Amino acid sequence: MATSTTTDRVLNFSAGPGILPEEVLRQVQEDIWNIDGTGMGIMEHSHRAATYDRIIAEAIEDCKKVGTIGDDYEVLFMSGGASAQNHLIPANLLPEGGTADYANTGTWAKKTHAECKVYGTAHLAFDGKATNYKFVPSQADLDFSASPAYFHYTSNNTIMGTQYHYVPEPPLGVPLVCDACSDIFSRPLDVTKYGLIYAGAQKNLGPAGTTVVIIRKDLLERTPRELPTMLRYKVYAESESRPNTPPVFPIYVVGLVFKWILSQGGLGPIAERNAAKAKIIYDAIDATEFYRGHAREDSRSLMNISFTTPSPALDKAFLAEALEAGMDNLKGHRSIGGIRASIYNAFPAEGCETFAQFMREFERRHG
Repeated sequence: MATSTTTDRVLNFSAGPGILPEEVLRQVQEDIWNIDGTGMGIMEHSHRAATYDRIIAEAIEDCKKVGTIGDDYEVLFMSGGASAQNHLIPANLLPEGGTADYANTGTWAKKTHAECKVYGTAHLAFDGKATNYKFVPSQADLDFSASPAYFHYTSNNTIMGTQYHYVPEPPLGVPLVCDACSDIFSRPLDVTKYGLIYAGAQKNLGPAGTTVVIIRKDLLERTPRELPTMLRYKVYAESESRPNTPPVFPIYVVGLVFKWILSQGGLGPIAERNAAKAKIIYDAIDATEFYRGHAREDSRSLMNISFTTPSPALDKAFLAEALEAGMDNLKGHRSIGGIRASIYNAFPAEGCETFAQFMREFERRHG
């Protein structure tokens, strides 16, 4: 059975919740029982206790270190996943009667666009539906409205296996908003180009239960409408993400992942390793007609690799044999089927080599 760096763990290709660094998991094991010598586990501590004061302060500080985030931005930890951000963004940023621009590049981008319509006009600057979302738009493909309140895009499309390899430029003065759920901190990031970046933790940062929001401070002052307390970004910024009892455990784990990224040398080395890992699998796909990738070559994701074999029956056999060989969570999303290998930051490079070898052997036996 193929495993990761320990003998009792399979290679986990899950698209989310995703793989976590083993060093982080070992620390979690200890801190669940007794953190900081307090005699209590992390899940038993109050969100007002000194232990959590340290955790949240370090998580914010380390997030800023990882992303080279300046003092003109706030780092928030919120609940409700990225799905909640779909309505929170227009609720906080879109004026009454205003228009926001969106790029539809897949399932999650489509859902985000749909939620905006509750608050105003949602203009599609790009719609990839006609081509089954096989690629992301170039800058020239983007058709902006006359005066958008912001432009929203999804940097990596987990289901389709597509990814932007550049940062789109909205019209001058228009805030850029990014759903970075599945590729946040997988490569260097120029935060100054963005008004707001958000990511559910469960793909590349930690367990499910919290969402990281990086927001430029001037956007906190937008008040397009009256909102309940818990729906306002400014409330989270002013309360150190503690307007109520926060999801302490997920935030704690995300903080450990930030420390792990820093221990790896930061986003430069992380990006180099991610590109090398993805190349191993894409080379196996490109070497043969047996496998077919979903994404157009110029839009291929380094995080989620979606592909098929020659038939649904062989797809099913591939998944069964891979599981037997110790490779789990490879089933493609129901909307496109096939196989999906998610290889987030913590996925080991040797696991990609093992998977590519399995692909070649499977083709030899079934091709």
